[in-house]
Parts: sequence; C-alpha cells; structure tokens
Amino acid sequence: MKQVSSVFWISIVIAVIFVIWGAFLPQLLTDVMSDTQAFFMKNFGWFYQMSATFFLVFALFLIFSKYGRIKLGKDEDQPEFNRPTWFAMLFSAGMGIGLLFFGVSEPISHFSSPPFGEGGTSQAATTALQYTYLHWGFHAWSIYAVVALTLAYYKFRKGLPGLISATLYPILGEKTNGPIGKLIDIVAVIATLFGVAASLGLGAAQINGGLNYLTGIPNNFLIQFIIVAVVTVMFLISAATGIKRGIKYLSNANMGLAFILFVFFLFVAPTVFVLDLFTTTFGGYIQNLAALGLRLAPFNEKNAAWLQSWTIFYWAWWIAWAPFVGTFIARVSRGRTVREFITAVLIIPTLVCAFWFAVFGGTGIYMEYNLGLNVSGQALEAALFYVFQQLPFTIVLVVVTLLLILTFFITSADSATFVLGMQTTYGSINPPNIVKIVLGLLLSASAVVLMATGGLQGFQSAIIISAFPLGIVLLFSCYALLKDFRAEMRGLKQTKSKKPPVILRGKLQQRKMRKNKS
Repeated sequence: MKQVSSVFWISIVIAVIFVIWGAFLPQLLTDVMSDTQAFFMKNFGWFYQMSATFFLVFALFLIFSKYGRIKLGKDEDQPEFNRPTWFAMLFSAGMGIGLLFFGVSEPISHFSSPPFGEGGTSQAATTALQYTYLHWGFHAWSIYAVVALTLAYYKFRKGLPGLISATLYPILGEKTNGPIGKLIDIVAVIATLFGVAASLGLGAAQINGGLNYLTGIPNNFLIQFIIVAVVTVMFLISAATGIKRGIKYLSNANMGLAFILFVFFLFVAPTVFVLDLFTTTFGGYIQNLAALGLRLAPFNEKNAAWLQSWTIFYWAWWIAWAPFVGTFIARVSRGRTVREFITAVLIIPTLVCAFWFAVFGGTGIYMEYNLGLNVSGQALEAALFYVFQQLPFTIVLVVVTLLLILTFFITSADSATFVLGMQTTYGSINPPNIVKIVLGLLLSASAVVLMATGGLQGFQSAIIISAFPLGIVLLFSCYALLKDFRAEMRGLKQTKSKKPPVILRGKLQQRKMRKNKS
C-alpha cells in the first residue's frame, strides 16, 4: 500500500461514512440528499445546461482548429489498440448498462409524459426520441471526449500523472501537488464513486426484472443485494487480471452480444416503421440541437420539473462519470491525434446510441400507439422485458439481454475500480490489486446503500450533488488545456521560422575555413 496517496485514505473515509450513515440512518440520509438535490436543481439547473453545451462547442472547435493535429503522446507514439477494440472498450465503459435499462423505458416514458404538449400523440413520439437522442448523444459524449482528451494530453504528452488535478497545472502550477490538488482529486473520486454506483444499481434492478420474468424470482431489494454481491466477486476477479485481459476481452464480448441482440431485435420489430422514425427524429434532433440543449422552462413549473428530472439529471450523471470514463478512454487512446480522437469519441457513439434508442424505443412506441399495449405503464426496469413478451423468440431475447447486462455490469465496475485505483495512486497506470479490491467493495456497498435509501431518486440525488463541484473543475481544465495548446503551437511556429544553417560547398567552403584559421 506504499503507492497509495492521501486521496485514497480520505476518499475511503468519506465513502465508509456514507455507507454507515445509509445503513443505520437511512431515512435521515434520504431526507438530506433529497433536500440538497432540490436546492441544486432549483438554483443551478442553468449551470448544468450551459456546461453541457459548452463542452460540445469546445469539442467541435478542437476538431476543426489547428490544434487537431496535436498527438496524445510523443510524436513517435502509435496507438496501443486497433480501432475496433478501442471503440469496443470506450463504448462498453461509457454507457453499457444504461442503453439496456433505458432503451425502451426512456422513449416510452417521454411519449407518455412529454416535456411539453399532450402525451400519446405522434408529436409526442417525435419529441420523445429527440430528447432521448439529446440525453445520450453529442452533449454526453462531448463531456467524455473533452475530459478524456485533457487527461491523455497531460499524461502521455506532458508526462504528468493521470489525475484530474494535473489537468489544472497550467493554472495552479505546483499547487496541484498540495492540498488544492488533493481536494480536486477527492471530488473526482467521490463523483465517480456515486456515478458508477448508480449504474450498478440500475443494472441490478434490471437483472432482477429479467429473472422475475424468466423464473418468477421476487423483484425486491434482497434479490438485488444478492445480485450485486455475486457480480462484485466476478468484477473483482476480472479487475485482478489487468486491462489487457479482463476488460479487453469482456469489452469485445459486450460488443458482440450487443450487435447480435440489436440486429435480431431490428428484424423482429416493425422494421420499416422504426427506420422511418429514426430518419425523421434524428433529422429533427440535428436541426433543433441548440434549442434542445439550452431549453429550460422558467414560466412553467411542470415543464421545469420534467427537465430537472431528466435533462439536468443526465448532464450531472455524465459529468459525474467523466473522470471514470475519461480516465479509461485516455488510458487506451495513446498515440491518436486530437482530431481523430474527438471525432471518433463524439460522432460514432452518438450515432450508435441514437439508432439503438430508435429501434428499441421506437418499437415500444409502436406497440403503444398502434397496438394499444400498455408499455408506458411498466416499471422502468421491466419495460424492455414487456416488449420482449410481444415478440417471437422471447426467451432467447431475455437470456441474451441478461447476459449482456451482466457483462456490461462487470465491465463498468471493472473499469471503475481501475480508474479509481489510478486516481488514488498518484496516477499509476497499473494500480495494485489490493487498492482495486478495496475500492470495488466500497463501490458495491455505495450502490447497495443508494438502492436501499431511495432507488432511482437516491441515485439522482447523489449524482447531482457530487457533479456540481466537479463540473466547475472540468470547465477550468478546458481553459488550462487551451492555454497549453496555444503555447505548444507557438513553440512549433517559432521552431519552423528559424533559418536553417547555411551549408558552404566547394571553393566557398575552403575560403571560409582558411579565413577562420587565420
């Protein structure tokens, strides 16, 4: 344990206090978190909305700017992983469980209760998918891309530790090694802990929902606790094998299973309807991107409450996940240029997410709008399995989905323990197994506490609270990155402007040499 920093011990103490608080005084914890969440939602919703939009604008600027050719590493560095594996790894860590949990449930929820207008109409269906694309599209991946880019640049090109505090070195200087830097890293660790714990809780709830459908096992907290315990053992075993084995193989398995499920579902679903719906709604999403990304409802409390529960929550969730996903993507992206990196991380996952939601969510909307089925009346974790019931090969779909949730669960938790280990061991790219085990156990314990003290509401509270200070840190890191990019380009320009030495040849060179001797 000699490699661990004080960030590890302080974060452990905070996490343990949280777990004990939730175990012995759950109602008090729930009340405090709910009140704090309400305060941030009411007073700082604009901050989350503006921050998400800023990250997208900043990412687009970097793609088309002169800084796009800067390499994330030394000039001679080459990528460690091929592009298919690289994409699988960043995507599995980024949004795996959420795509399955919300694939049907979010679009059908927005269709039934839209952010504005009447629910259950064709307009509500279009609005539902556009907002789903907003929550899982360019804004979300721009947050990941910018944070990952910043971490990769300072780690692999500047040789600084892979820590959030190190990204502020151009502003804080050596203070990043002192109490201020430690505080920044603690904020990142705690935000990551809560952000990933929320995903694990959602995954446990959906696995429970699928088992309930298959075997009739009760859908309750005890079963979900057992699921978390079993999966904890599995992801800790995977974490001990290292990033080039456990995470790599599981990420590829995730993508294979997800592709099989997606293609199969596409062909048993109302295919033409779904493709038409995707074309229409994705075009509307692109056309209205700015308006959707900046919309608040200061004159309508009902619409404002919807935006707080969905859009603002998502921005906070992606910010809370940013150190985790960003550190992991940075770790596997050495040797790529700024332009290649941001283009891939921003565009490809957005298209995949949008098509995924159009297929799964569009099928749920079709069943409710055209067939009169009550898809929106199902619990969030059960909506997907309810749709499966209406399709052929139901058992096959359920089994593949449960396997996919399980592998996404393991991959996300495995990646999180690796990243938390890096953040608490001075940025080591190979944190000790004992550190990953301790952090993994606390991660699972935090998920259990949040499940027991409010479910999704508890997850939302923890994420929104922890994401606020982290969001401020990430905005300053963008300024620091731009400052260093400018300095690097100025240095490159000065080097190119220097005149090369004059090489004298033949008689002219001999005369010069004789003159020097005399």
